[in-house]
Amino acid sequence: MMTIPSSEITLTAMRAQGAGGQNVNKVSSAIHLRFDINASTLADEVKKRLLALPDNRITKNGVVVIKAQAHRTQEMNKMDALLRLHELVSSAELAPKLRRKTKPTKASQQERLNIKSLRGEKKTLRAKVLNE
Repeated sequence: MMTIPSSEITLTAMRAQGAGGQNVNKVSSAIHLRFDINASTLADEVKKRLLALPDNRITKNGVVVIKAQAHRTQEMNKMDALLRLHELVSSAELAPKLRRKTKPTKASQQERLNIKSLRGEKKTLRAKVLNE
């Protein structure tokens, strides 16, 4: 499990969007987190996997942008943003398991062919009977 130094993370407080009344209009409780993957001290393999993720939070320049505004307090939003960054990085930490090609067993091949012939037989029985 990797730890990301706080010097590599940029946290900015801003006003949250949406409903909430006067509190939203005057308090900067939302957190905007920025983390540059390329300039970080993460391992090269982890960087490659992070940049390859199909995630909208990662820009073309390799910067992770997370906006946290679910909570009323700035501190809770900060913890939420850091937790989401940690989850994103930890998902790219483990290398994906390589798939090994396998052949179907003789029994499974035979079973498939038996089912296939039964299905064909069932369909031929549905055919119209000719009166002669």
